[in-house]
Amino acid sequence: MANFIASILVFHVVMVIGIGVVYGGDFYRDFTITFGDGRAKVIGNGNMLTLSMDKYSGSGFRSNDQYLFGKIDMQMKLVPGNSAGTVTSYYLASEGPTWDEIDMEFLGNVSGDPYTLHTNIYTQGKGDREQQFRLWFDPTADFHTYTILWNPLHIVISVDRVPIRQFQNLEAHGIPFPNRHAMRIFSSIYNADQWATRGGLIKTDWSKAPFIASYRNFNAEACVWSSGKPSCPGSSTLWLQQKLDPTGFQRLKWVQKNHMIYDYCTDAKRFPQGFPRECYTNQ
Repeated sequence: MANFIASILVFHVVMVIGIGVVYGGDFYRDFTITFGDGRAKVIGNGNMLTLSMDKYSGSGFRSNDQYLFGKIDMQMKLVPGNSAGTVTSYYLASEGPTWDEIDMEFLGNVSGDPYTLHTNIYTQGKGDREQQFRLWFDPTADFHTYTILWNPLHIVISVDRVPIRQFQNLEAHGIPFPNRHAMRIFSSIYNADQWATRGGLIKTDWSKAPFIASYRNFNAEACVWSSGKPSCPGSSTLWLQQKLDPTGFQRLKWVQKNHMIYDYCTDAKRFPQGFPRECYTNQ
């Protein structure tokens, strides 16, 4: 395993001593607002950003840097109250027809009902790897930390340091893994009342607008893509080899047992000819 990791790192990563790729959450410096005509706002000295949506438009932002592997934290506070029909997305994605993507989408609901966290992994332009969760807390009452760990071994999505999903690197078994395309961070809030809440049965109540999601404490320990290659910090790169320890694995299984509401790897009606290959080895 050690030789495997080393070969991956030599191929993909140029270690540059002294480059600090750990950010403390300056939204002025690290992100660009992509749409919204004033509905996205950086607040104060750059330590917070809000996205809002009304009946005319949503809003969004993206990172200025692209990454090839990283451990990326973002604290988010989702739309409170009646958020039915709204989707707040937060994801990493590359460009081009064979793009890679690590996707989180928060599907709003009527007041008092829980959000659904929809996740997906795209490799070489193909997704269809959905898992959905109901969180064990109210994500609108306070900020919570959403983490994407992406290294040569696996992808782990965590909420408040609790792993909820793992996608392992199984290229040795012929299963594609995102490790060749640099990705940016994207986030947006938009109207999706044709499908987001109870399959589209409940529509957006525009009298509750504007719908606002808030972001703070962005932090990235990552390899930044620059001049056609990734540059990593010369120290604090333990995340490049980080795996789930026994406690993390137990927490993952707890979440999947108690809070997962959909798993493509158990949807026999969707895959009558057999589940995707990773379903037999990626659990």
